[in-house]
Amino acid sequence: MLVNMRDLLADAQEGDYAVGSFSVANMEMVLGVLQAAKELNAPVILQIAEVRLKQSPLEVIGPLMVAAAEAAETPVAVHFDHGKTIEKITQALDLGFTSVMFDGSHLPLDENIKMTKQVMAIAEEYDAAVEAEIGCVGGSEDGSEDIAINCTKPEDAVRFEAETGVDALAIAIGNAHGNYKSTPKLRFDILEECENNTDLPLVLHGGTGITPDDFIRCSHTGIKKINIATATFDTVENTVRQCYNESSINGYYDLQAAEVRGAYENAKKHILIFGTDNKA
Repeated sequence: MLVNMRDLLADAQEGDYAVGSFSVANMEMVLGVLQAAKELNAPVILQIAEVRLKQSPLEVIGPLMVAAAEAAETPVAVHFDHGKTIEKITQALDLGFTSVMFDGSHLPLDENIKMTKQVMAIAEEYDAAVEAEIGCVGGSEDGSEDIAINCTKPEDAVRFEAETGVDALAIAIGNAHGNYKSTPKLRFDILEECENNTDLPLVLHGGTGITPDDFIRCSHTGIKKINIATATFDTVENTVRQCYNESSINGYYDLQAAEVRGAYENAKKHILIFGTDNKA
């Protein structure tokens, strides 16, 4: 069933777990994630980032994501990730997305607050949730930039919550988009200070490559939404490659099944780590 991300994160705060937010690029990835959610009786979030729309146009994949969520047997929010433009954020809302992210992390804090409030005013007309970001998560969503990590200042998180009342806040604690060159060393001191001084559901971007133990610690320290993108794409690609190497693909529909299985296996693994199984 299609639900508001706000409700999923409120449940996660109460139940002390994190909800997986899985980036998708096609129907097969959507089907794989929802298969894992159904099997594990788990709430999930389907998301796509604005930078990915060159490959997966929003007017094509957006209605697919919404329809799949509506037909799902567990609660599913549909989220527009790393929104950069009011145009695309509004388009996602028009298509039925139940949450949007405005990524103003590159802006001065005052401007980020101002723009986030503008997006919140638009989203309010749709009763949609809004996620924002402060600090700079390393890398970039599509790997085209090597953005340096700039950890969030806890006092900025306090001010951001007070001035915006945003529904979820992505913070930078040493995490980065894409594949890590070495195991990341997360700043749990910053995370704990943000958790202790705000009431916001916190969001962890750049989930690929973080250890299960660190994921679990994050989920018990204020992180209620964890984004998984690169791991999904990598697992789908590797599953397809393995099937070709094993000569188990004999036509298009075998290829399609391999893509679904890759997305399913990746989502299942992370749902179990995040503690979201049987939380639907």
